[in-house]
Amino acid sequence: MKNRVFLLLLSLLLALGLKAQECPDLLAPTNGATNVPVDATISWETVDGVPAYNIILGTSPGDDDILASQFTNGSSFTPTLGLPSNTTIYVTITLFFFNSPNITCPSFSFTTEALTSSPNCTQMTSPMDLATDINPNTNISWDYVYGASGYVVRLGTTVGNNDILEQDVGNSLTLNPPTNLPTEADIFVTIIPYNGIGSATGCISQQFRTRAESEIPDCTTIVYPMDGETNVALSPILEWTAIPDATGYVVNIGTTPSNSDILNNSTFYNNSTPVLNFEPNKTFFITIVPFNDAGEAENCLQTSFSTLLGCGPYLDFDTGEYVIINPEIDFPETLSFCENESPLIVTSEDTADGYRWYQIDEFDNETVISDTNQVSIQENGRYRYEAYNLVSQSGNIIECPSIQEFTVVSSEAPIISRLDFSGNGTDQLQVTVVASGNGDYEYAVDNRDGPYSDNNTFPNLEPVTHTFYVRDKNGCGIAEKSLVQDLTVEGFPKFFTPNGDNINDYWQFIQPPNGEVIVLQSIQIFNRYGFFLKEILQNSNGWDGNFQGQPVPEGEYWFRAFDESNREIKGHFTLKR
Repeated sequence: MKNRVFLLLLSLLLALGLKAQECPDLLAPTNGATNVPVDATISWETVDGVPAYNIILGTSPGDDDILASQFTNGSSFTPTLGLPSNTTIYVTITLFFFNSPNITCPSFSFTTEALTSSPNCTQMTSPMDLATDINPNTNISWDYVYGASGYVVRLGTTVGNNDILEQDVGNSLTLNPPTNLPTEADIFVTIIPYNGIGSATGCISQQFRTRAESEIPDCTTIVYPMDGETNVALSPILEWTAIPDATGYVVNIGTTPSNSDILNNSTFYNNSTPVLNFEPNKTFFITIVPFNDAGEAENCLQTSFSTLLGCGPYLDFDTGEYVIINPEIDFPETLSFCENESPLIVTSEDTADGYRWYQIDEFDNETVISDTNQVSIQENGRYRYEAYNLVSQSGNIIECPSIQEFTVVSSEAPIISRLDFSGNGTDQLQVTVVASGNGDYEYAVDNRDGPYSDNNTFPNLEPVTHTFYVRDKNGCGIAEKSLVQDLTVEGFPKFFTPNGDNINDYWQFIQPPNGEVIVLQSIQIFNRYGFFLKEILQNSNGWDGNFQGQPVPEGEYWFRAFDESNREIKGHFTLKR
């Protein structure tokens, strides 16, 4: 049974998608249901792309104190031991994936019915009633009984007797006697189910006859893959030597010698089994242990094999180096789509056996738009570039791809709108470059080749002529503009004294003695909090230090002036009385 379940699960890998869908709802019992039978089957919605589920049951969300994690490939589960009565039970389902992280869903709950009577008697299932030639080392098992929370088992050499054993096994359906049963004897088994109300009554003895002691089987030998074999197919048929006195075989397969993460104690009743979709280029460790009624073979050796190389990287034992079949690619994460230059033609310079280009829409759906090393892109958005090499392995041609997702963005050459400059109280200036356009820009001064910076403000510049450059980072162009530095803050007094002595009573721009005549459209004056006080013209007397006819206090004041080219000058001065 275990091997059939496992093979079914692995076969579902072929239908797996890349993304898990949302968590399922309970179908039965429904969330919040009450008076649920204690032998209920729990079922939930099927989720597309999910190969298997884990389910746990507990008395609080996420707990497993009722049922530890159980693995199922279907969307339903029936607890083998039933459910506790009159209990609120929380169901937690985990979506299981082979190649991506599992998803644990929020818990649902329901409440079971309250029992009103003790359970009925049960039937022994192994050995069967009246069976003969039973190994004295046998275990004993029986059917679940509705409403039972435990079982008392009596073993004797006469009907109803307990001269061999009487044991309360709790809520279990098996008994492993601590010692072998008497050989070549009739064994009488009485099983009495019970619950919180009482015990079953009138349960009759069932019996079987033991044989002489038998021996455990020998270990088997792996036939395929042989120990140490390489390039094993990804979906091989495992085969081992049949052992005449073995009832079956317990198989463990893991990715490390101490792990059983592929097959864990799976039982097979013949000497071969297919396994689907091993990972390529990986070593697997396998242990096969024959068993019969006497027990399991002892000290069976572990063997290993390696699957075919796939795309690597894999170790070349001749050179001692790792080999990668995938092509090396060098492709950016962002490309610029310069406006008015449609379409954007992109050519891959990577060396590969083949190429594909995909356009990705807002729902992550992909459409192939080219299968050569060149693609024509008509619009902005998300794209995926794929270069692949072809390799022949085990008679099959496989692709080994290298992938880069990239974004195409819109951009255009910049335009320098203006140059804003101001003084800092010294002979040096600060200039801010204001650029417009649909692009991602960077800035430089006095050198077209840079260095460029994201910062568009240049402090501590000498009052001489400078040329400023704005470059689109996506290669759509460079703009430049020169500032002929004849206008400086030296034309504005650093202080004035409106005290009525006819000396420095007004604050006004003074034309610099050298250079071109500067024409100012307006001069605005503010206090240190940015409150507007006065606007003066260049040909006026200037500011007298009053606001609405009242003297303003001593202190620092700020000005902002605009020339005929709408260039801005900023600075500050001191008012003294």
